[in-house]
Amino acid sequence: MSAGRVRLGIAGLGRMGRVHAANAAGRCPSVELAAVFDPLAECAAEIAGRFGVPAAPSLEALLGEHGLDGVIIAAPTGEHAALSLQAIAAGCHVLCEKPISLEREPTLSVTEAAAKAKVKLQVGFNRRYDVANQAAAEARRSGELGEVYLFRSSQRDMSPPRPEFLSGSGGIFRDMGIHDFDAARFLVGEIIEVAAAGTVLSDPGFTAIGDYDTAVVTVRFANGALGLFDLTRVAGYGYDSTVEIMGAAGTVRVETPPLLNLEWRRPGAATRPLVSGYDQRYGAAFVAEVEAFAQAILEGSEPLATGADALRAFDLADAATRSALTGQPVRLGAGEA
Repeated sequence: MSAGRVRLGIAGLGRMGRVHAANAAGRCPSVELAAVFDPLAECAAEIAGRFGVPAAPSLEALLGEHGLDGVIIAAPTGEHAALSLQAIAAGCHVLCEKPISLEREPTLSVTEAAAKAKVKLQVGFNRRYDVANQAAAEARRSGELGEVYLFRSSQRDMSPPRPEFLSGSGGIFRDMGIHDFDAARFLVGEIIEVAAAGTVLSDPGFTAIGDYDTAVVTVRFANGALGLFDLTRVAGYGYDSTVEIMGAAGTVRVETPPLLNLEWRRPGAATRPLVSGYDQRYGAAFVAEVEAFAQAILEGSEPLATGADALRAFDLADAATRSALTGQPVRLGAGEA
């Protein structure tokens, strides 16, 4: 750490790892990208060369040889917990992509290990760092909306990820819906009941891996408010992520902005180009979350998205998974979200 900047490494250089590398290398004023690692040496060499940093031959080398203050874990989901524990044991602060694990116990183990080691654990719930979502959350906290009655959230992929990703993703609720569950807690409050249903209409391959291409979830918040989520992998028209909070005194909506502030007008029609992926919709939020991670390290403050938040979101995603399988609502106990 030097001159108000933290040295970060990145473990895992797939789609999100590359996004984080570009942000850490030049878009975050409090960050210095120190080194990168990926098991595919040619991938690590490519990204290292692009940003002029070393490519570590192993995670051990990344953690031990480059004077890191923190590490971003962006490897495949199944490796998150083990890599996070290794980084924590090395004394590194950790920003781990969501979910920490596809199981509860490893998620809890990582959270407890970080607390014991007194290192920061931030989880990649990027919507908390989106300025529009932050403004909506402040409207609720300030009382501007009055008592919240209804929460609505949509998350729609233009097209499904690769089959090899889907097979290890944990399913639509743990992979996609976990963002919506965390956003609902951030924007409204705790959830005490979950009911979910899913279907497969686009490709029988989803059924083969025990997943859905489209799902809906209803929830009940602790204050009695209701929430409704829709999730789909196959929207076709573009990527969409919207929320609405309806209260006694007002309603706030966060829409998905167009790709460009541009409208084509032709006889009888007006069109705007749409975003096609989450990286376009939440590009600024991804920058902000890495900068916020650095600030938490520099200031010794608690991250906005913590391990405890990851555990609660996991419990909600797990409850939705169980509800969809059984057709019954799931009430969450005191030890869960």
